[in-house]
Amino acid sequence: MCHPLADVLEDVAAAIGRLDSLDHAKTLVTAALSKGLSATEIVERGVRPGLEMVGKKYEADEYFLSELLYAGSLVSDLLAMLKPSMRDQLLERKGTIVLGTVRGDIHDIGKNIFKMLAESAGFEVHDLGVDVESSAFISEIKRSSPKVLGLSALLTTTRAEMKNTVDALQAAEVRDGLKILLGGNAVNREFANEIGADAAALDAVEGLENCKMWVKK
Repeated sequence: MCHPLADVLEDVAAAIGRLDSLDHAKTLVTAALSKGLSATEIVERGVRPGLEMVGKKYEADEYFLSELLYAGSLVSDLLAMLKPSMRDQLLERKGTIVLGTVRGDIHDIGKNIFKMLAESAGFEVHDLGVDVESSAFISEIKRSSPKVLGLSALLTTTRAEMKNTVDALQAAEVRDGLKILLGGNAVNREFANEIGADAAALDAVEGLENCKMWVKK
């Protein structure tokens, strides 16, 4: 059956939202690629909305931790499938990004989507993972001299740790010349301004656009 492009993306989102099998989700992603949709479009208009459905069902107690973990595994496999499509062209290195989810938070789906997009755009990404201490960010910044530090948090209870990390960077004298990008459902632009970060991204594409703008300057 031949679907319009929007329908294919809606099918991808619905499959994730329903927690369909990996094989079925991969079939839909393959169909989207075959219709000429880019991996970025599939992620932002298919995978991300699907994850949002899962998140809403989890908040409404329709899904529980086991479903949340399955959704994370499903999306990780889909991202791995899409990654080669985003690296078909040789890309000039644009700069280095250090990335991690702050201490006290172990969520990484949004971070991983941003990482994939950034790498596909030519950035070198040093991903420190989840539950990252401010000292680990400082050590990596000293080691790799990135242009951008990406801090992620999903839980509102870990917003304070973002501020602690920014303050620690200042105290360690590694803040100058470094752009700090916040990401995750726990943050917004007002909070970024409040703690002295440079920007807060509402999604991975917006975060990537910020990084591209910063390396041009």
